[in-house]
Amino acid sequence: MSKTLPGPDGQPRCVWCLATDQYVTYHDTDWGYPVADDRRLFEKLCLESFQSGLSWRTILEKRDNFRAAFAGFDPQRVAAFTEADVTRLLGDAGIVRHRGKIEATINNARRMLELVAEKGSLAAHVWSFEPAEPPDHGAATSPASIALSRDLKRRGWKFVGPTTVHAFMQAMGLINDHAGGCVQHARAATLRAAFIRPEAIR
Repeated sequence: MSKTLPGPDGQPRCVWCLATDQYVTYHDTDWGYPVADDRRLFEKLCLESFQSGLSWRTILEKRDNFRAAFAGFDPQRVAAFTEADVTRLLGDAGIVRHRGKIEATINNARRMLELVAEKGSLAAHVWSFEPAEPPDHGAATSPASIALSRDLKRRGWKFVGPTTVHAFMQAMGLINDHAGGCVQHARAATLRAAFIRPEAIR
C-alpha cells in the first residue's frame, strides 16, 4: 500500500491526513515540525493522553475547547486546579469527559513543574530522548518512546504509555515521520536540521 496519496492540490501527502481538510491543514502546518515551547509540548502530551482509545480526529475537532477548558494548557494554572475544576470539566460537553484523563492532566501539570525545576524546561528533557536514528516509518512505538514513557511514569506522570509518547514525538518533530514521498518530508527535515536542541540546566 502506498504511504502517500495526492492531496487536494495534487501533491503527495501521508495517507493518514487525507480523511478531512482539517487533517490536511494540521499535517501541513503543525505535525512533525520541531517544537521547543514548553506550553505547546505540555498541551500535546495532554491531548495525546486524551486521545488514548479514541481517534485523533475527535481530539483535533475539540482542540480549541480543550484549550479553553484547561487555561490554554498553562501548567502553572492547571496545576492549581481543584476538585471543583474536575467537576466543571466533567460537565463540559466540548471536551472528552473522562475523569481519569482529566485528573491525569492536572497531575501531569504538577509533575511538569517539578521536572522544570530540575531540568530547566520540559523541552530540554524530552529532546534528550531524541533518537539518533529514526524508528521505522509508521511504527506505533519506538525504543525512544518506551524510554521516555518509563521516565515520565517514574516521575509520576499518568496516561503516558509508549504509544501515546510515540505519537507525541512524531507530532512535535522529535522524529521526522512524514513518509519519504510526502511533500512535507523535506520541510520537516530542513527544520529539524536547523533546530537548536534545548539543553537541561547543569
